[in-house]
Amino acid sequence: MSMNRIILLMILLFVIEGAVIPWIVPAGFGHRIIPHFVFVMVIFSGLYSRRHLALLLGVSFGMLQDIVYFGHLLGINAFIMGLMGYFTGVLLERRRSTIMMAISIIGFACLLYDSVIYFVYSVFRITNESYAWALIDHILPSLFLQLAFALACYVPARKLFEGQTGVKAEKDDE
Repeated sequence: MSMNRIILLMILLFVIEGAVIPWIVPAGFGHRIIPHFVFVMVIFSGLYSRRHLALLLGVSFGMLQDIVYFGHLLGINAFIMGLMGYFTGVLLERRRSTIMMAISIIGFACLLYDSVIYFVYSVFRITNESYAWALIDHILPSLFLQLAFALACYVPARKLFEGQTGVKAEKDDE
């Protein structure tokens, strides 16, 4: 039941970041602030659940994002989301992370996610802007939105993903 809730929540966040947030963000910042709420939930799943779940969620929702919203390069968001979720799960598999550690990891992961997408786009000449301009224009403003979202949903996301791990551990004990 908990896995169904996770997928339903991520579908809801996917719709919110594409349909609701553009209405909320002021017109001057519409092209500068790009929400990645689904990516934040993938990182939460890597932090507080299994790394394979984070990989599966990252690849599936990243591909959905590639198909629906982006389309310049098919698969880049799926690859980066899955990889970042998996590495988060591998690096912090045995450690219990605090709120500051989780927010720091999410901030670093969001910065790395947007930077890798920028560099891949610049390799394929989809973008012509400099990295410094991209960092100040849309990577850092988006980072602050992701950090505010991660801070707001830290407790519910932790309970949701730790509950998923607890259900799996109980089934293994039986």
